[in-house]
Amino acid sequence: MSLELEVQYAVRPEGTPDEAAFRRWATAALADREGDAGLVIRVVDESESQALNRDYRGRDRPTNVLSFPFEAPPGVPPEAAGHHLGDLVICAPVVAREAREQGKPLPAHWAHMVVHGVLHLRGFDHQDEAQAREMEGRERAILRDLGFDDPYSA
Repeated sequence: MSLELEVQYAVRPEGTPDEAAFRRWATAALADREGDAGLVIRVVDESESQALNRDYRGRDRPTNVLSFPFEAPPGVPPEAAGHHLGDLVICAPVVAREAREQGKPLPAHWAHMVVHGVLHLRGFDHQDEAQAREMEGRERAILRDLGFDDPYSA
């Protein structure tokens, strides 16, 4: 599996991961997937996160990570559109605040947001209890393999 990754830094406060870290975490979340993958990760401030969350999810507040799965434009067959999975938009101030509030190391929380977002792009969700168990189980296993603690432990 080959990952084509573009990282966009609209903001880059201290503690924001570099491209190598993003690549390692995204690759881990794609390890059991066949074929090449394309991914954009955009690191943003609270105002950009809030605007996107409001416009695309109807929630007028910033959030930690938004996942935008790629959809081929009308009339373009999916096989002609390439291997782009989609885009992740991660809000640096929200991630930093959550890490502090939850007593987690900042790199661990960043890794969790990337893994969580990539799994959403792959079609995993947590809308009901069964989906949440499956997705969270995958997140725990991937993060454990990366050397991070269970992100859901109290």
